[in-house]
Amino acid sequence: MATTARTLTIALAAASAGLLGGLSFSVAADQPLMQSALSHLEAAERDLERATPDKGGHRAEALRLVRAAQKEVRQGIKFDRRH
Repeated sequence: MATTARTLTIALAAASAGLLGGLSFSVAADQPLMQSALSHLEAAERDLERATPDKGGHRAEALRLVRAAQKEVRQGIKFDRRH
């Protein structure tokens, strides 16, 4: 009887892990192109932050625009999730 209960517990745990794994995959795959764009913008931000600042203000403006773009992408993702 104990072996059956343990087998059932293991089976339920495995099934739950499979379901939760599928759930987390669907969240990770949520709007993959928007997520990809956000990832690229974050990489651009890191690169711009590391660049030397002697660019006549263009680096600073690029940083501002990249951060604004990140905000817009995040808002677009949120909007799509609600509608």
